[in-house]
Amino acid sequence: MAFAQVYQEKLTKAEDAISLVRNGDTIIVPTGAAEPPKLLTALAEQRLNFLDLKISQILSLKKYGFFDPATVHHIRHVSYFFGPASRPGGQEGWSDYMPANFSEVPSLIRRGWTSADVLFSLASPMDEEGFFSLSLAVDYSMASIEKARVVVLEVNPNVPYCFGSNRVHISQVTALIESEDPIAEVGLPKIGPVQEAIGKYVADMVNDGDTLQIGYGGIPDAVVMQLTNKRDLGIHTEMIGDGILMLVEAGSVNNKLKNINTGKMFATFALGSKKLYQWMHRHPMLEMHPVDITNDPYLAGQINNLVSINATMQIDFIGQCGSETLGHSPISGTGGQTDFVRAANRSEGGKSFIVLPSTAKNDSISRIVPSLSSGTHVSTSKNDINYVVTEYGVAQLRGKSAKQRAEALIKVAHPKFRDQLKEQSQQVFSLQK
Repeated sequence: MAFAQVYQEKLTKAEDAISLVRNGDTIIVPTGAAEPPKLLTALAEQRLNFLDLKISQILSLKKYGFFDPATVHHIRHVSYFFGPASRPGGQEGWSDYMPANFSEVPSLIRRGWTSADVLFSLASPMDEEGFFSLSLAVDYSMASIEKARVVVLEVNPNVPYCFGSNRVHISQVTALIESEDPIAEVGLPKIGPVQEAIGKYVADMVNDGDTLQIGYGGIPDAVVMQLTNKRDLGIHTEMIGDGILMLVEAGSVNNKLKNINTGKMFATFALGSKKLYQWMHRHPMLEMHPVDITNDPYLAGQINNLVSINATMQIDFIGQCGSETLGHSPISGTGGQTDFVRAANRSEGGKSFIVLPSTAKNDSISRIVPSLSSGTHVSTSKNDINYVVTEYGVAQLRGKSAKQRAEALIKVAHPKFRDQLKEQSQQVFSLQK
């Protein structure tokens, strides 16, 4: 049977596709821009018809109707990483959080430790061989397709078709709907003097020919903006955004010196502008792969000169990073930070940077502290941390004693807190005699 005929047979309306969902199902939704808006809107409108549905997702962007404390016994959102839409529910207790390293989510699904009954995803138009591309977020979607009873794709001509391990054949698809909505866009952040200073310290330590992993956030993007004078850079990352596109357009990225996957840029999800999504379409340098390929520390660690750049909110004297919560209040999630810190540590010539402003709340609070605030989740452990960068400099921690770490961190703390931090460090370490 011709693929076009099969396509027409599986094509339906969003409200009809929702009827494939059963009470108690877990619906897997991919990262960010790959959210299927038409499907999720229809699901939200019908949420009172269901009981005990769960939507499992790493980063939500749009606040659909099911983000509603009054209807959580109908649909409850389960986040691996809180985003703008899911964060209020996490902080108020009516949205759940599932701790996991990003690289391990496909394994959780394959092993049945987390359910994947249904997959909803945006997809590119079908090619002549009957394949769709899940280019905007491959992440854990491919593992979900292996386990799911129902796979529904929202086909949108604005979704790029990309190379890599992200293709789904129409024979794997239960139902299709169509939409033409613009893809969700996230622009580059505004960069202030603090971010610019941090970015310069990191950029000065990036060499021509290094391979970069860029985390999510304003400071990592500030670093990228200061790398346009570098040459022969490679990219092996989880997220591709407009900052990386800027480096490509500046001639800084060509991937030719990567010892593995030479000439190719690897990522698992995209989050940026319409310009980025259009550039991605069938670009020969870009491959989009599942997160257990891009983020696995063993695999990524085989890339020489791998540089990882990720942000945190708080760091203590021994080097523990709190990147997910402020006390018990959730802000984001583990994501791929631990994955890439460990990968960079394994890499020959690799460097892992954790970046943060020295203060918060208009310089009233130091982000470098004797111990993390009570209840704060440890994202990057004391055993994994290496370079810590604030606007006041770089603290290198691996191979240093606990006291030496505290001394190095105090040197890059805000000057108004250094004397207080020195007194606190004396108290901390006198207790350890």
